[in-house]
Amino acid sequence: AAPGQPAAAPQPPTAVPAAPGKVRSTDLPTVMDAGDGPELCLGAIAESYPPQCGGPAIPNWDWAAYDGTFDQQDDVRWGTYAVTGTWDGTDFTVSDAIMGALYDPMMPEPVVLPEPSVSYSQAELEDISTALADDLPGYQGSYADDEGHVLADVTYDDGSLQAYVDEAYGSGVVVLNGALVDVDQTG
Repeated sequence: AAPGQPAAAPQPPTAVPAAPGKVRSTDLPTVMDAGDGPELCLGAIAESYPPQCGGPAIPNWDWAAYDGTFDQQDDVRWGTYAVTGTWDGTDFTVSDAIMGALYDPMMPEPVVLPEPSVSYSQAELEDISTALADDLPGYQGSYADDEGHVLADVTYDDGSLQAYVDEAYGSGVVVLNGALVDVDQTG
């Protein structure tokens, strides 16, 4: 910005970033096929029977390879799996899947949240949380904690989404958690 002029507001990203290499799920997502092809449910799942959810397509998923590891009602199939594969920003291509019942995750390290660089009221944090639903591609959900943060779940972040929220709201205010993370990332 020119001297004496306010800086332009940062522009939100327009798409979920693609991963440069392999990614893995941080939890046990549900793979769901309601008849339109397998999807990786990374967000909320309706607890009905069968469950209901949606997410990125898994174009190479083969139910026959996982026979006996999923539930089925009529034409709907679903199961929980720890997955590894590639993420192109739209589709997830699986390279490995471990059935949820056989998956034994390591104990996660406690999360240490950064000190927020800007102090917001609880109402302002709630407003930020609400705005993220429109601003962040791959947004899954968010909430304001009591320590000055907005904790937000996204599909995947290569660092560009975190850079945007840091610029828009201040460093350490919004903390992103990816449902898919780079394979070499630990924790």
